[in-house]
Amino acid sequence: MSLTRRQWMGAAAATAAAGWSSAFAQSGTTLKISHQFPSGSLTEGDFRDRLCRTFAAELDKRTSGALKASVYPGSSLMKTNAQFSALRKGALDMSLVPLSYAGGEVAETNAGLMPALVPSYAQGAAWKTAEVGKLLSKVLDDKGVLIVSWVWQAGGVASRARPLVTPEDAKGMKVRGGSREMDMMLKTAGASVITLPSNEIYAAMQTGAMDAAMTSSTSFISFKLEEIAKHLTSGRQRTYWFMFEPLLISKEVFGKLTKAQQDIVMGLGAELEVFARDAAKADDKAAADIYAKAGAKVYDMDEPTLKKWQAIARDTAWKDFAEKNESCAAIIKAAQKLL
Repeated sequence: MSLTRRQWMGAAAATAAAGWSSAFAQSGTTLKISHQFPSGSLTEGDFRDRLCRTFAAELDKRTSGALKASVYPGSSLMKTNAQFSALRKGALDMSLVPLSYAGGEVAETNAGLMPALVPSYAQGAAWKTAEVGKLLSKVLDDKGVLIVSWVWQAGGVASRARPLVTPEDAKGMKVRGGSREMDMMLKTAGASVITLPSNEIYAAMQTGAMDAAMTSSTSFISFKLEEIAKHLTSGRQRTYWFMFEPLLISKEVFGKLTKAQQDIVMGLGAELEVFARDAAKADDKAAADIYAKAGAKVYDMDEPTLKKWQAIARDTAWKDFAEKNESCAAIIKAAQKLL
C-alpha cells in the first residue's frame, strides 16, 4: 500500500514523538525538584529538603540511573509562588510546596491550610484514602498536577512581645496566618494580617513590620525565629494550624515516564510519607525545646482554646470556602466527616 505525502509525514512525526518520549523516560532523564526551604543534606537540616534529597537518591538507585532528580532548595530554581503554575504547565517537574499557596489560582487548594479542620496527624493521614482526599486529588489532576507524597505539618505561633494563644490575644496584633482562610479567622479575632511566604517571616519580624507569625514547627526551626521571638504557641499537642505540603509532580512530565518509572515514583512517594510524619512530629517537640532554651516562653494549646478557634473558623473560613463553588463545598463537607 502506498502512502500519500501527508500520511507519510504524519507517520514520521508520530515515530519521532514516540522516540523522543522513550528517550525522555529511559536515557538518564533528570527531574528538577524545587522548594522554598533551607538547604541541608540527606541526614541533616529541614526534613522537607531531606525528603526531596532522599527521593532523588532512591529514584536514581531504583531506576539504575535511568531516572534521576536534582533538588533546588531555597527558591533557587524559581520563586516560591511561581511553582504551582509552573507544574501545571510542565515548566517545572516536581515541587514540595505548601498547597494553599496556589489558592489564588485554584480555590480548592486552600483546603490545605484551613483553620482547625485538621487537628491531628492521624486525621491528616486519613485524607489520602477518604472522600476528601479523592476530591482534592481529582481537582489537582484536572489542573495538571499529581500528588506524589502526602505531607502534613503541625504549626503554631511565634511572637515578639506578647503571646498569641487564645482568640482574645489576637486583638491589635499584626499576624502572618499563611492562608486567606487563616487570615479570615485572625481578622475576626481582631488581628491585622500580613501576607508573605514563610521564608520572609524573619525579616518582617526583625523590623517590627509583623508582631507574630503562624507557620510549621519545621519552619520555626529552619528560619531561626527563636533569635527574635519571645513567645511560642506550640503544635506538639493540638493545634488549629495544620498545613498540607505535598510533594507534587507535573502531570505532563509524569505522563512521559514509562509505566515502571511511574510506579517507582508513586511507590517511593508513599513510602516517604512515614518519614515525613515522624519527622514533623519530632520537629514539633524540637521547636518547643529550641525556643525554651533560647529564653522564649512556650505555650501548649488546650482543648477548650482549640474549640474557641474552631468556632470562629466554622463561621468564617469554612463558610466562605464552601461558598466558592460546588467543588469547595464538597471538599469542606467531606473533611468535616473526619472530625
